[in-house]
Amino acid sequence: MYYFKHAFESILGNRLIYFLSTGTICISLLLFGAFVLISANFSNWVQTWERSLSLSVYLEDGTGEEAKEEIRRTIEVLPGAQIKAYISKDQAMRDLAETLGSQAGFLEGLTKNPLPASYEVFFRNGDLSREELKEIKESLEKVHGVDEVQYSEQWLEQIEGFVSIIRILGLVVGGMLCVAVLFIVTNTIKLAIYSRRDEIEIYKLVGATDWFVKTPFLIEGAIQGILGAGVALSALFTAYSLFTVRTIQLFGLPVMDVIFLNTAQCALIALLGLVLGLLGSFVAIGRFFRF
Repeated sequence: MYYFKHAFESILGNRLIYFLSTGTICISLLLFGAFVLISANFSNWVQTWERSLSLSVYLEDGTGEEAKEEIRRTIEVLPGAQIKAYISKDQAMRDLAETLGSQAGFLEGLTKNPLPASYEVFFRNGDLSREELKEIKESLEKVHGVDEVQYSEQWLEQIEGFVSIIRILGLVVGGMLCVAVLFIVTNTIKLAIYSRRDEIEIYKLVGATDWFVKTPFLIEGAIQGILGAGVALSALFTAYSLFTVRTIQLFGLPVMDVIFLNTAQCALIALLGLVLGLLGSFVAIGRFFRF
């Protein structure tokens, strides 16, 4: 209890320095947490798409009813294919506006609707290979009135590559932020040691052990790390709560749920803050004491 009391007294005595230090740690862990959150959502979307198999058949502008009926018949004879919906140009625009929510205002400035009409096709047989889907895509694109065909596996390939980039970028940025946090904690603890060097000398003269003197500084570093992580997670959750869109569905793709970090991911960020705080304290006091 003495150690914690001493640590809190030191933090209150140097509250401006500790406030700036903890704030910087919070921003660093907030950025890292944002990368983890983005990666978690993309990974969740990939898993959702893997469980579904669908086609979006986009029509050329001005396609007549006779051509639409021919396209419908061509789709219906495909093995296991079932037309889930026909989405007109106007319906596609309404779906996009609904998805954007409060951010849909910029759509009002469009002079014409750029979105195509489409047939959304679901396959009851989910065992089709990517090669078979490519063959279906190529055959449908030869039908008069069809502009483009996109299938869920095609989106999945692109998203998987993007997720890999996000994860690599997150690791690189996370590593740089960890170094920055270590530097911040180390220098904050150094300043605390310098401000109390006379007190430390007195403790040493009366026979205090090294660990008796070191422990409050380690606690100070741990408090900085945990507090910074806690505030970062709170800010991240607040931003998530203010985000009005909870589900995303575009152009017939499966519904994508916007999720928050799970318990293990939150615990990982909190643990990372604690470890960095302790490690920074060890580095700082290592300059003044021998372990």
